[in-house]
Amino acid sequence: MERRFEGKVALVTGTTHGIGQATAVRLAAEGALVAVNHRPTSDPTETLERVRAAGGKAFPVAADMRNPEQVLAMVKETARVGGRLDYLVSNAAINPLLKWDEITLEDYDRIQETNLRGTWVVCQAAAKQMIREGHGGAIVCVSSISAWVAAREQTVYCATKAGIWMLVKALAAVLGEHGIRINSVLPGAILTNMSKELLNPDAPARKYYETRTPLGRIGAPEEVASVISFLLSDDASYMTSSELLVDGGFITNAE
Repeated sequence: MERRFEGKVALVTGTTHGIGQATAVRLAAEGALVAVNHRPTSDPTETLERVRAAGGKAFPVAADMRNPEQVLAMVKETARVGGRLDYLVSNAAINPLLKWDEITLEDYDRIQETNLRGTWVVCQAAAKQMIREGHGGAIVCVSSISAWVAAREQTVYCATKAGIWMLVKALAAVLGEHGIRINSVLPGAILTNMSKELLNPDAPARKYYETRTPLGRIGAPEEVASVISFLLSDDASYMTSSELLVDGGFITNAE
């Protein structure tokens, strides 16, 4: 694999499984030293082992995205250990499936603070660090097709992902002068622990997505990670404020 990120340092949030884990492995395999974020109560061992198996290097950084102080400390620690900060992938999110009329204010706060506020805090902190270092950088935020299409049991999640999508565009307008690019990816149905119902080949939800998606299958986390890797790389050097769908064509199907 081409080592496009040799000598660079990347911070990836939400890396204990799914898209975050696949992204950490991909960036490390391409030469980056990767800070793998995990909640203080979760174990990053599996991700660190997968990075090593791919021939890469990584170190753990604990932070709960709902805790701004922990997030700020995580960015500072990443730059301290790595000696610099070149890339951020803001991926950490939660998606509890809840009916709209059963969502409590506590539920709302938990989803919003993790997904949208957490993204804002880590992006702001990482961008400030990159500006202090004076070498520019690149950021990718993981939004979702739920930013564009409604889901009955994801009302608040949809709102947070739409917020992330627009936050990327607003930040692109101010970070470009500092040599920092920021883009978003919008995954569709991906085989991750966040979408446990899709892991069962016989589940109605999986059949629904397979039938409606033009490519006829569910995506793999690695297929999102490869797009994130592209957006961070110099191959995307004239791209900022862009959003890339990684959904197998799901939202193009009007049926």
